[in-house]
Amino acid sequence: MWEIEPVGLDLDRVRVSIDGIDIVMDAVMHASPGEMIGLIGPNGSGKSTLLRTVYRSLRPMSGAVWVGGDDVWAMPAKEAARRTAAVAQEASSDFDFSVREVVDMGRGPHKRLWERETSIDVSIVDDALQRVSMTGFTDRVFATLSGGEKQRVLVARSLAQRSQLLVLDEPTNHLDVRAQFELLDLVRSLGVTTVAALHDLNLAARYCDRVYVLQRGRIVADGPTASVLTAALLEDVFGVSAHCGIDETGAFHVSLRGAARVAPNEGVA
Repeated sequence: MWEIEPVGLDLDRVRVSIDGIDIVMDAVMHASPGEMIGLIGPNGSGKSTLLRTVYRSLRPMSGAVWVGGDDVWAMPAKEAARRTAAVAQEASSDFDFSVREVVDMGRGPHKRLWERETSIDVSIVDDALQRVSMTGFTDRVFATLSGGEKQRVLVARSLAQRSQLLVLDEPTNHLDVRAQFELLDLVRSLGVTTVAALHDLNLAARYCDRVYVLQRGRIVADGPTASVLTAALLEDVFGVSAHCGIDETGAFHVSLRGAARVAPNEGVA
């Protein structure tokens, strides 16, 4: 098994503007090596935009993103890709590649142009497929897989990439309940630093060490899930009435009761 040494992540007053409109403002975030951090907030609050600055898809107007103590926007693109892997909201069905070919794409940041696959590459890809329990799917066309299977393959690609930070943007969208648990159980088992945007508050409570809450482009709360997710915060940020507390299993749980009388005033993001 090829072990990965996780790294820390720090965002220092990150501001992102698109077409002259501020989408994310003064975002400060920290993840220690090996932590799983949840990013939660309503649609349009800036979650995806903020994550894109971490995996070098969108350059911030100001502020810095530090991965492993280095400014991700000051390093070569290949070096950034070796440190950070991303799994987007919904896997594209346009990949006309086999499962193995998709996972093998993760080796790209470690190779020179036209460099051939080595025995080490083969071993790393084999290990990645085994760790996500997809060894029996290597010859399947990626587009024919279920949503949960696609997400597992993309996690395997990130493992083949040997990245020390994993960014997940709504990874459980369109997955059934069992597939959601299986995917997040897998992610937790990897031991790499992870930042995940999640809609399901109970999944965030179950899997994340800490959460950050975004509202209209600003981080308005952060800390351990049980201390951050309160009835007052959920009403203010999401416009819902909720009960938050420990359930009969001893786990923290959010029970949503319905829309609050006054919905939050969300901006466009």
